[in-house]
Amino acid sequence: MRLTSLIRTSSRIPLLQALKTSIATVLAWFAASAVLPSQMPVFAAVGALLVVQPSLHQSAGKAIERSIGVIGGVLIATGVNLVFGLQSWAILLAIVISIMVAWVFRLSPGSSNQIPISAMLVLAIGGATPDYAWHRILETLIGVAIGFVVNAAIVPPVILAPAQREAAQLAQSVAAQLDDLAAALPSKQSRAELDSLMISARLLRPMRDKALAAIRVGEESLTMNPRRSNHRDRLNETKALIQTLSALTNRVVGMSRAFHDHYDDGLRDEPTVRAIAQELSRAAHDLRLLADARILDRKDPELSVPIEEPMLTAPITIHKPNPLHWILIGSLMEDLRRIREEITGDA
Repeated sequence: MRLTSLIRTSSRIPLLQALKTSIATVLAWFAASAVLPSQMPVFAAVGALLVVQPSLHQSAGKAIERSIGVIGGVLIATGVNLVFGLQSWAILLAIVISIMVAWVFRLSPGSSNQIPISAMLVLAIGGATPDYAWHRILETLIGVAIGFVVNAAIVPPVILAPAQREAAQLAQSVAAQLDDLAAALPSKQSRAELDSLMISARLLRPMRDKALAAIRVGEESLTMNPRRSNHRDRLNETKALIQTLSALTNRVVGMSRAFHDHYDDGLRDEPTVRAIAQELSRAAHDLRLLADARILDRKDPELSVPIEEPMLTAPITIHKPNPLHWILIGSLMEDLRRIREEITGDA
C-alpha cells in the first residue's frame, strides 16, 4: 500500500463545501470575539469547522457531538481542578477520566474524542477557572450554531446524483444478466461458461448494496434540508427503482444458480426452455425501459436508453419436459413469473 493512499482520497470534497467551511470558521471567530473578547475564540472556530458537513443531517450530528464533547470535557476539567489543583499529572487524570466517562455512556467516536481533548485544552490553557470554562462552552455553542446556519443557508447539499447513477448501472447490469441467461439457456455450455455466468450474477449483489447505500445518503441529505420538497419526488422514483432492482437481483441470481447447478446438454432441446429464453430477453428490454422512465435526470447519455414500447408477452405453453429437467424448468418458470410482476408492478 502506498503511503499517499493513507492520507489522500480519490476525489476532493466539493469546492462549495470548502468555501462554506471557510466562511463559517471566519464568521464564528469574529462572532465569538465580539461576545467574548478576552480570549482567542479557538473553540468557536473549531466547532464551526467540524459542523459543516456534506449534509445537514450530518451537520446536526456533528453539532451535537461537538457540544456534548466540549461540555463534558469542561465539566471534568473544572472538577479535576477543584479537587486536585492545576498539576501536570492532573491533566493526564482528566484525560483518563474523560475516556472512561465516554466509554461508560457509550458515546459516539466524535464525542468520545472531543471530551478528553476539551478537558486537556481547558486545563492546559485556561487553568479551568469557572469563567474560562463557561466561556468555552458558550464559544463552542456559537461556533456550532454558525456552522450549521451557514451550511443550511448557502445551497444546502442535495446528494441524489450518486443514487441515480448507481440505480442506472444496476439496471443495466441486471438487464445484461437476463440477456446472458437468455442466450445461455438454449445453447450448449461449457463448465467455464457456466462459471462465468454465475460469477457475473454474484457481482450484482455488491452493486445492489452500493445502490442501497447511495439511497440512504440521498435520504440523509434531504433530512432537515429546506430544499427537500424540490427533490423528494426524484428520490422516491429512484428509491422505488432500486427496490425493484433489489428484488430482481435476487431472482436473477437464483435463476443463474439453478441453471449452473442443474445444467445438462439436453436442456437446449426443451421447447419450454427456448420459450423461457425469449421471455428473459423481453424482460431485459422492458427493464431498461422501466429504468429510463424512473430516472428523471437524463442529462448523462450513458444513463438513458431510447424511448421504446414495452414488448408484449405471450403465455408460455409448457410442454412435458424430460424427467431430468422438470424441476429446473419449474424453478425457472416461477422466477420468470416473479420477474415479470416486478417489472410491470403487478407484484
